[in-house]
Amino acid sequence: MTGYVPGRQLQNKTADRGGAPARSSATGRSRTGAARTGPARPHQAPRTNQAPRITALGGGQGLSASLSALRRLTTDLTAVVTVADDGGSSGRLREELGVLPPGDLRKALAALCGDDDWGRTWSEVIQQRFTGTGELGGHAVGNLLIVALWEKLGDPVAALDWVGRLLNVQGRVLPMSAVPLDIEAIVRGHDPAFPAELAAVRGQASVAVTPGTVQSVRLVPDEPPAVPEAVVAVREADWVVLGPGSWFTSVLPHLLVPELAKALVETRARRLLTLNLAPQPGETEGFTPQRHLEVIADHAPALAVDAILVDERAVTGGAFGLADLAGLEKAAERMGAALVLGRVARTDGTPRHDPELLAAAYDRIFRTHGRIGPWR
Repeated sequence: MTGYVPGRQLQNKTADRGGAPARSSATGRSRTGAARTGPARPHQAPRTNQAPRITALGGGQGLSASLSALRRLTTDLTAVVTVADDGGSSGRLREELGVLPPGDLRKALAALCGDDDWGRTWSEVIQQRFTGTGELGGHAVGNLLIVALWEKLGDPVAALDWVGRLLNVQGRVLPMSAVPLDIEAIVRGHDPAFPAELAAVRGQASVAVTPGTVQSVRLVPDEPPAVPEAVVAVREADWVVLGPGSWFTSVLPHLLVPELAKALVETRARRLLTLNLAPQPGETEGFTPQRHLEVIADHAPALAVDAILVDERAVTGGAFGLADLAGLEKAAERMGAALVLGRVARTDGTPRHDPELLAAAYDRIFRTHGRIGPWR
């Protein structure tokens, strides 16, 4: 049973759009201004009244869950993926070759593979990891494929388009920046012997499991450049979906890339924030749902959100305990958002989103809170 906590009434933005801007070319342009030579992307369907244009931001399993739901609603879907991972296979390739970490990009591509034999097979293949203790041990096949195309083409966007074409993905996957990034967190109580002291913890893998309480994060280098196609995808979307995912290491980084943050503030798209199903041990351990929203507001005070999706069971005695719904609604209203309660978690008791339930919740929000034109 899905319900809505009363929130600010959202005004329809259709009238002030003045029509959707023209779609950028499939090939786009490289950072040097030269025309890209990537493949035409038959997997990206042309704009139609049946396909809302959606851009999803995040990384890791959270973004994969969101993409698995959104691909049920549209083929005009772009994933903008964080590039700060420094652990596992991605970290090894990044350190050895100086490339972007491919792991989160690979997971997004796998989530967009089709439900036919071709899609299911390729999704499994690129996720397959080599076994053993040799140099290949632990590397994912898809990571090596992506890096090989990066080295061949010298263009991260064109290379990902080629991988998408091979996999026949339903959408497009873009890195949020063309340079590898590091995350640095300020953590209170990182050393349990000094619970009040602040310490800097650097690296996505370290921040994700840090003891203590994360206070804030920043990107290194400061003010990294955004991939132009990612900025266009945010500006031209009908809806931008942020979250779920690791709050400090997958969700927040997009708000710290100046060009992306500016596009998120200025876009005529509606913005949806999807809350996690549970606090994450280490990174957000002990956080209330309100605290998750406060963190977003602290890092991006100019960002307004149209709707915030929360699993009702998670905040009514589930992983977050018995949440203060009135306080949660006020936190949402401070961001300009309507709070939407729905059932989007799997029924097996694990803190994972169910793709079908999440897709249904997204669809209801898109219908209820405004759209550019009919897609059903």
